[in-house]
Amino acid sequence: MANTFGRAFRVTTWGESHGDAVGVVVDGCPPQLPIELSEIQSELDRRRPGQSSITTQRREPDTAQILSGVFEGLTLGTPILVGVWNKDARGKDYDYMRRLFRPSHADYTYQAKYGIRNWKGGGRASARETIGRVAAGAIAKKFLSLEYGIEIVGYVKQIWQIAVEVDTEAVTREDVEANIARCPDSDAAARIIARIDEARKNGDSLGGVVEVVARNVPPGLGEPVFDKLDAELAKAMLSLPACKGFEVGSGFGGISLTGSSHNDAFYADGERVRTRSNNSGGIQGGLSNGENIVVRAAFKPTATINTDQETVDESGASTVMRGRGRHDPCVVPRAVPIVEAMMALVLADQALRQRGQTGSVGMVDLENPV
Repeated sequence: MANTFGRAFRVTTWGESHGDAVGVVVDGCPPQLPIELSEIQSELDRRRPGQSSITTQRREPDTAQILSGVFEGLTLGTPILVGVWNKDARGKDYDYMRRLFRPSHADYTYQAKYGIRNWKGGGRASARETIGRVAAGAIAKKFLSLEYGIEIVGYVKQIWQIAVEVDTEAVTREDVEANIARCPDSDAAARIIARIDEARKNGDSLGGVVEVVARNVPPGLGEPVFDKLDAELAKAMLSLPACKGFEVGSGFGGISLTGSSHNDAFYADGERVRTRSNNSGGIQGGLSNGENIVVRAAFKPTATINTDQETVDESGASTVMRGRGRHDPCVVPRAVPIVEAMMALVLADQALRQRGQTGSVGMVDLENPV
């Protein structure tokens, strides 16, 4: 299995949903980066289950431990291992489906690929795997903030048919965390919470969209052709459990515009080149242009639902099953810190790759090239 992401800033996640523990190994983090366990824990607390009435009621404290790579509050430049013990695993909740394939889940495909699967909560296919991503993302965020002043803010943009417009220049973490829906529009948040609760009571689930903005990103991050920045971000987001769609900038909406209305006109702002609009989402030619990077990740409705559904078992026999156990009626509010983490991992990796190639991040001085 491909469990490692990134080249210069590399993360490898490990563990299963109902195993003993889950976590991540971070390799390539520069030395002497100040990082406290509380900074990692804060991000994990935003992701953890049981945090509100509209999430799964699995009660996990998700208490992180840094087991290597950090000494006296500073990274050593050696591999960083962060682990979280599973405290509320209930593998027996899945006894009923050990031979059944949940519709739209990874049960069948894992069985088809490996001939074996961890049927307790889906094993590696569970969103619990993302604990490692969020822990690594916290380290990447700290690196990006201290080195380049980069700020990353994610939020719920849409749940079901309830969508909002958000000012990507002004939205703050405080706006997002003001309600359990993680939607910076309080009126829409109230409707979202009510709709998720309705779906939960009906034994159903909902999907939605997380939008994330990265501000203060220097120009020039990314690589040409196959490793374009938007391609790397697409891979990062689409690697998330339940993510089925990705957009950058105007995305699919751009098809309704003409070139003259979609193009981002350049102008000089002192020594900096700026654009008057940002339909490109901060990326042109696969490279960051210095404007806000804005992307969206679409998440399907949770696959395991408390409703009768047709399926088959491992022998191919038809049957009907109803999901049991503890599952999010909508994964999107908890996906916000996960999407932020993937944005941070991509940008940290690209920044270190750029530093290794040119010795700097941002505009290369053509009169005095590195």
